[in-house]
Amino acid sequence: MPAPVPVQPPAPPRVDVLKTTNDVGVIKTSAGELVVEFWPEVATNTVENFKKLARQGFYDGTASHRIIAGFMVQMGDPLTRDPVAKDRWGSGGPGYSINAEFNERKHERGVLSMARGMDPNSAGSQFFICFAAKPDLDRQYTTFGRVIKGEDVLAKLEATPCGPGSDGDRSAPLERVAVESIRIIPGNSIQ
Repeated sequence: MPAPVPVQPPAPPRVDVLKTTNDVGVIKTSAGELVVEFWPEVATNTVENFKKLARQGFYDGTASHRIIAGFMVQMGDPLTRDPVAKDRWGSGGPGYSINAEFNERKHERGVLSMARGMDPNSAGSQFFICFAAKPDLDRQYTTFGRVIKGEDVLAKLEATPCGPGSDGDRSAPLERVAVESIRIIPGNSIQ
């Protein structure tokens, strides 16, 4: 009997980024670069907060502290710069919270969404990128953009070996997955 053929997740819809005039984000990780477009029409304040933090270098030198294959990769905690603070990773932020902007954009592969605590208005800097559709998160977390270039990098991130995490799941990367920088640039400058 032949071995089953692995099912590849669908790639995010392709966008001709060379024709995009809106700003895009370039997330440079140790696994490669992701280019993301933003959805200010449904999450204006969330997009502006993300861009502001990126322009200030807030995300530079941080790491992804949580990766769950089939679900998401989480980034944006400034505490991840300090290995000594590892037991507090996942609790850091910019020192303020922003209001939720729940919208009709779905949590699908490649979608960016804000991480938050129990309070819907507790997001700050942490965000996640979905590896798969998660309809149970729709209208519960603020979606604000999607990956338009770097599907291979998203696949590498999803394949990251992980061990026990703070939630008792196997979500802690065994090796550092660095977020070297996040830059905001004009979309028409992407090659």
